Amino acid sequence: MENIFRGLFDAETASIISVADFMICIVSSLVIGLIISVMYMYRNTYSKSFIVTIATIPAIVCAVIMMVNGNVGAGVAVAGAFSLVRFRSAPGTAKEIGVLFMAMGAGIITGMGYIAYAFLFAVIMGLVDMLYAQIGFGTKKHADLDRTLHVTIPEDLDYVEVFDDLFARFTKKSELVNVKTTNMGSLFKLTYHITFQESGTEKAFIDAVRCRNGNLEIALSNQESSITDMM
Repeated sequence: MENIFRGLFDAETASIISVADFMICIVSSLVIGLIISVMYMYRNTYSKSFIVTIATIPAIVCAVIMMVNGNVGAGVAVAGAFSLVRFRSAPGTAKEIGVLFMAMGAGIITGMGYIAYAFLFAVIMGLVDMLYAQIGFGTKKHADLDRTLHVTIPEDLDYVEVFDDLFARFTKKSELVNVKTTNMGSLFKLTYHITFQESGTEKAFIDAVRCRNGNLEIALSNQESSITDMM
């Protein structure tokens, strides 16, 4: 039975992982992944596919680490394979990337045989994440005043100063972050990051911008996650 689980290229003196040890590590990794995913769901937005991924990553990494089993060359190849995952996946927030690294770290610890340490690591990091979510650690004060403004203007308007007086009237801070032409160059689409002086003035501000841009398209949204959440 043991010969079935031997590698074709194993040397006679190579240490072989027993089936029982392999199953213990894989099952432990799956339980750890479940713990991390459940803790991440506390006060965080998530998708089903992301949670399933977090739950299974420790077992995948654990199996890879056990198969590397001290082979430096194989370890370098594995590191290169994992680095490709970042470029083949859609960008995520800093929090999502962090929990992915947490799951991978737990899988590495389990794959090296330190199962108790892996459980301890997962529980400690999960509790810390839940604590930060509970107390709102890192939440920006007055974040409700920060907005992203998308506005379309005709090409005959000078976008550099066209809204300066309105920004001075309604906002504490404004920054032009993107300019894009559209409709065969006859229109400009501008993107601003703005901070209102006080809440409840959004409608008056939009009405004033509408009068300035000829009632073309205007969009006002929360500060974009691609700016605030990415590392």
